[in-house]
Amino acid sequence: MPELPDVEGFRRVAERATGRTVYEVEVRDAQVLRGVSESEFRAAMRGTRLGTPWRHGKWLALPTGERFPQLLLHFGMTGRLLWCDPGDELHAHDRVLLRCDGGDLRYRDMRKLTGLHLARERADVDALLGDLGPDALAASAADYRRRITRTRRGVKSALMDQAVLAGLGNLTVDEVLWQSHIHPARGTRELSSDDLSRLSRRAHAVLRQSAKVAHVPDRPSWLTGHRDEPDPHCPRCTTALTRSTTAGRTTYHCPHCQPL
Repeated sequence: MPELPDVEGFRRVAERATGRTVYEVEVRDAQVLRGVSESEFRAAMRGTRLGTPWRHGKWLALPTGERFPQLLLHFGMTGRLLWCDPGDELHAHDRVLLRCDGGDLRYRDMRKLTGLHLARERADVDALLGDLGPDALAASAADYRRRITRTRRGVKSALMDQAVLAGLGNLTVDEVLWQSHIHPARGTRELSSDDLSRLSRRAHAVLRQSAKVAHVPDRPSWLTGHRDEPDPHCPRCTTALTRSTTAGRTTYHCPHCQPL
């Protein structure tokens, strides 16, 4: 599933279209359009000049004209954004193409769980993003401390909640907690001041390093580099990793490095 680092990569892809004019809109599958008809979407986007894209959490926004309308994209489980040269072969899962001078901006998605929203004014943006917490990469250490401890639950559950901090996903949270030596089930109210400081530092470090490569990297020194092995072990202490699944979400942690 695309998380904040992946969407930051999509933002950089979208930057290639900044300043370009959309001369044609091809909707190959209208199921990915949310709250707007195909004809309305085509009319709103055709002929617009794309502005500088911005990201909040797992959402990506493409302004047009001065500011509006804005195209808001969410990538669900399998969505991607690609810049393709003119004449590049279509992919079976290319759902919407913005044909610009010099290339196509393509929304590609196999499962179509989310998609594209059209915001015609600021109120539309607020309706979609207003319930999100601060962006996890931009949030300060004070934001982490305040927002994590105002809820009473397991720390992984809190970090996965987009209303607490926007952008964190399963891979990122497992990596951050492992690097912070914090058990995923530790209660948020049980975290010490040192725990919270360490957590915010590691979160920022993991997100910065992951954003550079547009995904959470499978480095040998990171938990992510071992979680998919047949017999996963902690890269720090070689203890066998504990694996658990709740509500379809798989969690890995080290029982030695992350005691409950």
